[in-house]
Amino acid sequence: MAMNRDKRNEQAEDALDEHTVFINRCAKTVKGGRRMSFSAVIVVGDKEGRVGVGFGKANEVSDAIRKGGEAARKDMRKVTLHGKTIPHDVEGVCDGGRVILKPAPDGTGLIVGGGMRPVLEAAGIRDAVGKSLGSKNRLNVVKATMNALMKLRSAEEIAAIRA
Repeated sequence: MAMNRDKRNEQAEDALDEHTVFINRCAKTVKGGRRMSFSAVIVVGDKEGRVGVGFGKANEVSDAIRKGGEAARKDMRKVTLHGKTIPHDVEGVCDGGRVILKPAPDGTGLIVGGGMRPVLEAAGIRDAVGKSLGSKNRLNVVKATMNALMKLRSAEEIAAIRA
């Protein structure tokens, strides 16, 4: 029984879409010279309303990407969608990064920039308009986008809250 569950988890993991948003090379100066390390921001999603963001750091690029992917899979969250767009205008903030997302009609596509595009693609959002304000730091833009997506509510949820 446990073996079947493991196989299902592996198949679910394979169906996830993984994007590398950016890789940063860091240098630490030590007695013998500079010691290089890498950090990576990874976005993972199933294109059906679940998305996660992970940050991995390691001495090798591949290890940083792997760690970031594992962290993103652990951080998967459900996003409220309205067809292939978002239900309403929303704003997200993380540190200096601020993003505004607006729904768009079918066929518009994703009109967003920077770190927002991989997050929205991984979540399965095909039509939206977005603007990144403030910081251009891609990690903060990605986190602000996740913050905005977590604020989304469907009309039914809002009606239930008001009743």
